[in-house]
Amino acid sequence: MSEKVKRSGFSMWLLVWGLGLAGQICWNIENQWFNTFVYAKIGKDPSIITGMLICSAAATTFATFFFGTWSDRLGKRRTFISWGYVLWGIFTIAFGLTEFISKDLYLLLAVSVVLADTVMSFFGSMGNDAGFNTWTNDMMTSKNRGQIGAALATQPVLGTILGTVVGGLLVGENDNYMRLFIVMGVFVIVFGFISMFTLNKNDDVTPNKQGSFWKQFISVFNFKRFFALKELVLVHVAVAIFFIGFNVYFAYIGNYLIYYLGYTADMMGIIEAVPLVLAMLTAIPIGVLINKNKHPYISIAAVIINIIGLFILFPIKAEQVDASAIFNLRIWLGIFVVGVGYVGILQTTKVWAKQLYPKDSKGQFEGIWILFFVLIPMIGGSLIGQAVVKTSGETFLNEVSGQTEYIPNGNIFIVGAAVILLTLVPLLLTVKHHKKRIAEDTEN
Repeated sequence: MSEKVKRSGFSMWLLVWGLGLAGQICWNIENQWFNTFVYAKIGKDPSIITGMLICSAAATTFATFFFGTWSDRLGKRRTFISWGYVLWGIFTIAFGLTEFISKDLYLLLAVSVVLADTVMSFFGSMGNDAGFNTWTNDMMTSKNRGQIGAALATQPVLGTILGTVVGGLLVGENDNYMRLFIVMGVFVIVFGFISMFTLNKNDDVTPNKQGSFWKQFISVFNFKRFFALKELVLVHVAVAIFFIGFNVYFAYIGNYLIYYLGYTADMMGIIEAVPLVLAMLTAIPIGVLINKNKHPYISIAAVIINIIGLFILFPIKAEQVDASAIFNLRIWLGIFVVGVGYVGILQTTKVWAKQLYPKDSKGQFEGIWILFFVLIPMIGGSLIGQAVVKTSGETFLNEVSGQTEYIPNGNIFIVGAAVILLTLVPLLLTVKHHKKRIAEDTEN
């Protein structure tokens, strides 16, 4: 009955990597290029980015709970994965069409951008968060959790690399964002159709119906069951704090490189990609340590490493950078060190949390993960990031539009590091619970 027995080897890994990478590239387009699109085509206003982050995070969270519950009740993941990916790609293309709304209708333009991003995120969550991520949880065993964890952790990095490099080349020096959204949207649509013919009945699980749909949907918001799992709660709190700090700087790093340091979009892609390729290699030894149940220690080390990387980036001033030369040792080193910490925390906590989910509610608990991984961090991080950019960034008056423009500087890194430092508190508290659980598992 168990899919862990029925599907293995090449077919499983083809789906893990194919669907996973397509999804992460599309998320990268949203998390990075949507923000630079706003600065290039709409206005240099962090308030629009904050609105996008908050609304898309809310849509993502609701969709994960909604479709996760539906998927658990049906015992099927494939329908949600396939159609979610197809619609995700369609609305990625639709987002780019907002560029053609008249700039004279600024409020309508800003609202349309936020709405388009929200709809795109809703269907992206249907396909990737509620569908694909829950399916990988179904596949996970004690023998492959390190390998699946490594895949899930390296895919965001690979998605960032490919999405940033290819995205930069597609956007080019003439800011052709529509070309980017069409190419990437079609790419995700294609994988949605591929999954329709690749996933099959062997990917179904035992349906889990607990009363009516809405009763089961609401039951996940009864956090009594969740808070009883102390180790799982602390892992989620650590993830929320880390990614609040992450969102303080990541939402603006593209605009920082382009509008503060002066690089072009295609150069920005290479500057981010090469160090992250090197950072991604650490996923291999991290996977080995995960299989040895070293989760708290890996996570603590990853947080410290990430903070060091942010301190390397913080002091860099625009006048110290030659934007015509793509290589800058300090920038590349800082991004590499930040990337090592990011890979470590993401890879470890994803596997760690999945090990602790109740077996009968994996889809719903994937929704709780999104609550702590997406909703709380995006709201908290975007509000803090907006405040940092508006109060301590570079400010200019656009004489044509009459609007004030806000450019992020290195302060986004130092504030992000200060928030991330707090992640150590819940991680240190997990050690006792983790040791106890491992000892009990060994005895059994």
